[in-house]
Amino acid sequence: MSIRHGLLALLSQGPRYGYQLRAEFEASTGATWPLNIGQVYSTLSRLERDDLVTRVGADDEGRFVYRITPAGEADVLRWFGTPIARTDRPRDELAIKLALAVTTPGVDVAGVVQAQRAATLRALQDLTRLKADAPAAPDGPEDLAWRLVLESMIFQAEAEVRWLDHCESFVARAEPGSPPVPPPPASAPHPARADGEARR
Repeated sequence: MSIRHGLLALLSQGPRYGYQLRAEFEASTGATWPLNIGQVYSTLSRLERDDLVTRVGADDEGRFVYRITPAGEADVLRWFGTPIARTDRPRDELAIKLALAVTTPGVDVAGVVQAQRAATLRALQDLTRLKADAPAAPDGPEDLAWRLVLESMIFQAEAEVRWLDHCESFVARAEPGSPPVPPPPASAPHPARADGEARR
């Protein structure tokens, strides 16, 4: 998600000032995408330049208030209606790191994979604890937004662990002179769920 469209989506709910936009953006994304106020104001400046928002004066405390324009409304509706392509997402730094590790002499690829798996499993345990501590039913739109972001992070962490398992097995099989390493059975329990912290 671009900051530009995030701010437009918030402004489509009504006029807001910069610090309010930052707080609501972070609340809506479960604080997983922190913004500094400079990013907010530089984005607002570009949106104003592109006639997608307009400054409508200041509030009682002297903070500039912004309102979305009809062009801005059309832009954010177009964004909501357009699927996100895989090619539009940021490059996967971990995939690039492992690709470079296997082509760089002297790098312990298995060690890189194992260190990343341990870190990802720790993150997954933290996320599943957060989910376990959350109320069973969301208490409003912000709670629902946070829950969706949290569950997305859980799914991504689980997928990353599975991919790292595959990488370790694949690299071991590819090493010259190594005996074949059978892939893990499909029915094997997922390592993230071995301690009973399954997703509920």
